[in-house]
Amino acid sequence: MRRSSRAAGTVIGSAVGDALGAPFEFGPAGAFSVRFPAPGAGGEMCGGGGWEAGEATDDTQMAVLVAESLLERGGLDLPDIFARFRHWAASEPKDIGLQTEDVLTSGLPWDLAAAIHFQTNLRAAGNGSLMRAAGSAVRFARAGQQGTMDAARRIAALTHGDRAAWEGTAVLHDLVRAALDGGDPLAAVPDALTAVDPENRGRYAVVLAPEWHPDEATESNGAVWPCLGSAVWALRTTHGFEEALRAAVDLGGDTDTVAAVTGALAGAVYGLEAIPERWTAPLHVPLPGSGGRVLRLPDLLDLAARLDAAHPADA
Repeated sequence: MRRSSRAAGTVIGSAVGDALGAPFEFGPAGAFSVRFPAPGAGGEMCGGGGWEAGEATDDTQMAVLVAESLLERGGLDLPDIFARFRHWAASEPKDIGLQTEDVLTSGLPWDLAAAIHFQTNLRAAGNGSLMRAAGSAVRFARAGQQGTMDAARRIAALTHGDRAAWEGTAVLHDLVRAALDGGDPLAAVPDALTAVDPENRGRYAVVLAPEWHPDEATESNGAVWPCLGSAVWALRTTHGFEEALRAAVDLGGDTDTVAAVTGALAGAVYGLEAIPERWTAPLHVPLPGSGGRVLRLPDLLDLAARLDAAHPADA
């Protein structure tokens, strides 16, 4: 399989998972299969809960903001990413995480806002940095393990002061890197764990272990480590893109984000061709604050191709 197909699969897969899971967010486990019991029958991009059919949420919107900054600025410009986030947050998006909103509307500078929020609230390990990492994972994959994991940490730290969020995002970056290089991201888990901060390594080792099941999570999948663990579980226990996404959404809870992370991993493994056309055809990503701009499949494919083509020296 061509690398370009895996890169496109990562970006499109994450957006598809986001839109697929959005109508089921905070619902019970199994709701997706109750409504769509026959795999492949169609209609799954159903919309609901305030979302149009195929409409991507803040997960993909923020991922696009990161990706466009990386491309337009020629590399990692953290103040620019934060400024884009802040402009977007002020443009009344349909959905935005409470923690992310607090950080972006605090009025504090880009390099202090998340840290001060964490010092004040002592809680900042949500999955909000994980959900937006598909494009940046493609962009930094050619920079090697250290390069891609460090970039992930720095982008995560813009909105999340808890290092647990940084490390989970870094692991996702590295697993995507392994898949884009033609490897097995599941086999790459132990090596990725060795690069995780020691204070958080044990927590991630538990949720990424082959025997772990999401039912064993001690926190909701709105937290970063069970969210990542659930996505890896969905990939590990299924045999194709569509099956992995169904498993992810059927977990219930924060379905759009779990499915977005699963979609990034499954897309990197199975490639663009494995993503059903009935899911990509209605896919669209409104961008609040951009004058009504809406990205669709051709735009996202172009974004993925340019992210994959960026030279690692630009990182």
